[in-house]
Amino acid sequence: MLPTREGSVRLFRLFGIEVFLHWSWFAVALYTLLSRADEYSSPVWNVAEYLALFAIVLMHEFGHSLACRQTGGQADKIVLWPLGGVAFVAPPQRPGAQLWSIAAGPLVNVILVPLLYGLLWALDRQGVGETHPDLLECVFTINLINVVLLVFNLLPVYPLDGGQIFRSVLWYVIGPVRSLLAATALGLFGGAALAAYGLWVGRLWTVIMAGFLLFTCWKSFRFALAWRAHIAAAERAAADAAKPVDPV
Repeated sequence: MLPTREGSVRLFRLFGIEVFLHWSWFAVALYTLLSRADEYSSPVWNVAEYLALFAIVLMHEFGHSLACRQTGGQADKIVLWPLGGVAFVAPPQRPGAQLWSIAAGPLVNVILVPLLYGLLWALDRQGVGETHPDLLECVFTINLINVVLLVFNLLPVYPLDGGQIFRSVLWYVIGPVRSLLAATALGLFGGAALAAYGLWVGRLWTVIMAGFLLFTCWKSFRFALAWRAHIAAAERAAADAAKPVDPV
């Protein structure tokens, strides 16, 4: 269900990381721009706002990728699609490496918060709201988007960053398998709550996002169950092999 290079357009390569744009991005971008056509006096600002959203998403994904490389992991591809972006990262199987690779993404948004607030404050001080109201409105919306993305990503709903950070912290205490089980179990409840909220308020994109999270979380939950069963079987086999053989 995650986007792949198949059906994606290669945009560029930076720091050895290839960036792709999935074809569905264009369809959703057109729909979004048309649905918000009356937000500004010129459609140019709608385009600028939408591109800024994905610029923030791309910086977030680069945060994941570069942090993963710092830990000695592999990260060489990012795919942007309508639901955001996916950094294909493979950090070493250590809780610290996993934690840093995941936490670096939201950290980018944290750094952007004072920068965007500062820009908004400076523009307001210069009276841009009166001379160029669309510019001020666009910067305000971009700032709000960054804050919303930060808060949403930190929800403890696996596989959102918050859910993966929760799993990485638990890993220190209860190991990789049980931490994944705990994080995905919580994620299933959180995803269901998000879907219910989306249906309650009538927000289609929230329901779609919740559906994606639930699907991905359920796959990870089943993987964790299979992983636990495999370990248990291996331990039983080792215990049986260690039993003394009765003399005939």
